[in-house]
Amino acid sequence: MASLHDDLRAGVRSLCARFDNAYWRASDEARAYPHEFVDALTEAGYLACLIPEEYGGMGLGIREASVILEEINRSGANSAACHAQMYTMGTVLRHGSEEQKRRYLPGIACGELRLQAFAVTEPDAGSDTTRIRTFAARQGRRYVVTGQKVFISRVRQSDLMILLARTTPLDEVEKRTGGLSVFIVDLRDAGDAVRVKPIDTMINHESCEVFFDGVEVPAGNRIGDEGRGFRYIMSGMNAERILLASESVGDGLYFVDRASEYARSRRVFDRPIGANQGVQFPIADAYMDVRAAAAVRDQAARDFDAGETRGDGPNMAKYLASRAAWKAANAAMDAFGGWGMAAEYGIERKFREARLYLIAPVANNLVLSHVATHVLGMPRSF
Repeated sequence: MASLHDDLRAGVRSLCARFDNAYWRASDEARAYPHEFVDALTEAGYLACLIPEEYGGMGLGIREASVILEEINRSGANSAACHAQMYTMGTVLRHGSEEQKRRYLPGIACGELRLQAFAVTEPDAGSDTTRIRTFAARQGRRYVVTGQKVFISRVRQSDLMILLARTTPLDEVEKRTGGLSVFIVDLRDAGDAVRVKPIDTMINHESCEVFFDGVEVPAGNRIGDEGRGFRYIMSGMNAERILLASESVGDGLYFVDRASEYARSRRVFDRPIGANQGVQFPIADAYMDVRAAAAVRDQAARDFDAGETRGDGPNMAKYLASRAAWKAANAAMDAFGGWGMAAEYGIERKFREARLYLIAPVANNLVLSHVATHVLGMPRSF
């Protein structure tokens, strides 16, 4: 397995070397989607990592997907342009029907289809997923969807969307997690019934508001049983937590790599600045935190691949990795000084990107709440 991981790391590093800081700087400044980079990853098969070989993918696990995304971010690139194509597989592969897999997975694997949109969050629900109001009403062999989602990334670059919607009103279910269902929405067929409004954010992240005005979805596009979607979507969310933790690990190592190199070569007062403990200690401290977070991520990935469905490991991995990356980002910014703020060095772009995962896709305070209640057995605080 170590050899496979080594090969994956080497291959991803080689591919990413074709897309240097100038490429990412230009994409960031133009707020442009990095189509060339995503196409290269698709052609190399990396975005089909989790898709079984029988459908044209690599047939690997979350652990291998983590290696790929970590190396992408460590190179200075940004996996957020395409990571959803991996973590949505957690829902489709574990709970999708055989017919759905045959219909969609080969096209996704070869790049004919893009599955990049994961539509859960709503303006009035936020992190309380059980209170979403987007509704899918059953009408014969179809569902008609009305509602609104927010902070839905890459919807303009997607052919398909994984959608969570209510199929039973909240006041009619015994448990608030009931009455939610998951659908594969073919955006190519939606026409004007899906309206998209881009959100201008501090990073180039292609995030949007999405409005559903009577979107018709065939009943055959519902994943699993009606009303059990919350449980299904958790597979995707646990995969998402692990994979985004991997991106944060990659970001942390990027900052440590760059800061260490700069501290060795930058000379002030006739000595390398890395000879000063005030420079070297924060970088070393951040590096150890990143390594510790990577170890928790590795265990969460192994457990997920073995069939574990609990969210403890994935959530803790995301929390620890995002904090470690942010610590490394600040250590790098301090080491570079004024040059850290200069766009040409890439530090400020990655600094902005690393900040996102402290609050998304789940706020770190909610992770603390999860651990306090579900792991340590304390009463809920809300």
